[in-house]
Amino acid sequence: MTDITNKIGPSHLQRTAFVYIRQSSASQVEHNRESTQRQYALAQRATALGWSAQQVSVIDEDLGLSGASAAHRGGFARMTAEVALGHVGIILGLEVSRLARNNSDWYRLLDLCSITDTLIGDADGVCNPALFNDRLLPGLKGTMSEAELHILRARLDGGIRNKAARGELRRGLPTGLVWGEADGEVRLHPDEAVVGALRAVFERFAEFGSARRVWLWFHAESLSFPLQLNHTAQIRWSISRPSTPAAPLLRLTRLNACFRFSRVSAAASSADPVSSGPRRGPPASSQAGSRPASPSTTPSRPARAGF
Repeated sequence: MTDITNKIGPSHLQRTAFVYIRQSSASQVEHNRESTQRQYALAQRATALGWSAQQVSVIDEDLGLSGASAAHRGGFARMTAEVALGHVGIILGLEVSRLARNNSDWYRLLDLCSITDTLIGDADGVCNPALFNDRLLPGLKGTMSEAELHILRARLDGGIRNKAARGELRRGLPTGLVWGEADGEVRLHPDEAVVGALRAVFERFAEFGSARRVWLWFHAESLSFPLQLNHTAQIRWSISRPSTPAAPLLRLTRLNACFRFSRVSAAASSADPVSSGPRRGPPASSQAGSRPASPSTTPSRPARAGF
């Protein structure tokens, strides 16, 4: 596999060299930048092997996508199609796991490479899948890569289950809910404006009987809605318009959080009073007690009705 000079022929150099770059998640793309730089450096290795810079094609469309499946990896699908058409002379990847962590995807690529005489290179060297010995080692690497993904997932799931069995597991809560000090305790948000805005949703829904009319009422009254992104403690107030493309998705997300909120709100004790009025306009601060909620009023119904 390491005898590179005897495997790269004129027919390979006449075709394109593909450099495949992938990280499994957006967090890895942001924090594991050294790995990304090493993968981009493979383009220089392709020129060192004999390909010109114009013949090197870098595929980085799949950055932030898992290699467990090729379903949503457009870059991998495009590269596979080019291999099947015989346009690729070599595929370079940092390691086998960058290309695929699924045996069906990996062996399909190996079969296409063996048929079209396409080479595969990684940190250990260059192999020709058309040769038995060269195909054996990448095949074993692909199997180990898939098994590694299974082991990592089983290890993480086991830790989560053990923590849940002890009652110490805490996941992100919907907007309007926070974790209490006791184990498993879920409380309403300390900011009365946040709780009041969510309660206003249910009050208007009970009055209008339509989620769309509730949304239109919030828009007509210029009321801001609390958003809690990425399960962080910071609250961001937003005024969304129904005409925006993201409005349907935001509407469904917010209502889903509100329905979860109602279960805790109904069980809240009377010792934890909160205001029921929504906040008008973005507040200066979303901390507890920073600004009292406006009193709840019953407005006229919006002009449009129904879904």
